[in-house]
Amino acid sequence: MIESGDVLKARLLIVDDQVANIRLLEKLLRGAGYVSVATTLDPRQVCEAHRKNRYDLILLDLQMPVMDGFEVMAGLKEIEKGASLPVLVVTVQPSYRLRALRAGARDFLSKPFELAEVLKRVRHMLEISLFASGSWPALLH
Repeated sequence: MIESGDVLKARLLIVDDQVANIRLLEKLLRGAGYVSVATTLDPRQVCEAHRKNRYDLILLDLQMPVMDGFEVMAGLKEIEKGASLPVLVVTVQPSYRLRALRAGARDFLSKPFELAEVLKRVRHMLEISLFASGSWPALLH
C-alpha cells in the first residue's frame, strides 16, 4: 500500500497566468497536506525550473500569453527525452483535451475546477508516476 506521507512529499509546480487560479490550487494542495508546491505565472520559466527541481507533477494551464501550454510541453519533451511528461493540463476548452494528451500530457482538468476532482487526479497521477519511477520501495514482501 502506498503511504500518504510519500505522496504528500511529491514536488509540484502550478503554472497559470491567472493569480486567482494559482492561489486556489496552491491553497487546495497545501490544505490537503502537500508540502512542496511551487508556482509560476510565467510559462517561460517552467523548463529551467523543471531541470533544476525535477517536479513529480506540473499542473499546466494551456492558454497563456507569450507561451502557451503546448509550447511548454514541447520544451519539457526535450528535457524528458522520451519519458512520459509529468503534466496535468488545465483547460477551459474541451477541444484542447485530446490535443494535450497527444502532446504528452498524462491527464487534464477542466475549468472551472471541481476541487474534489483536482485532489483525486493529482493523487492518482502521483501514485502512478512515483511508483513507476521506483521512488517507493517494493510494495510486496
